[in-house]
Amino acid sequence: MATKKTPPRPAPAPPKCGPCNGTGEVARTVRVGRNRRTVGQQAGICLACFGTGEATD
Repeated sequence: MATKKTPPRPAPAPPKCGPCNGTGEVARTVRVGRNRRTVGQQAGICLACFGTGEATD
């Protein structure tokens, strides 16, 4: 009796980046004027994962 071959296991998904939760973007504060007052936020690239959304070691 021949043994059955088991299918290969899929590779585990890489862990998500913490600061951006896997999206690759984080909110950056927008400041304007001489007194640098805050007027809102815009999307910016995540510097922890460089926009990939995957956690690095």
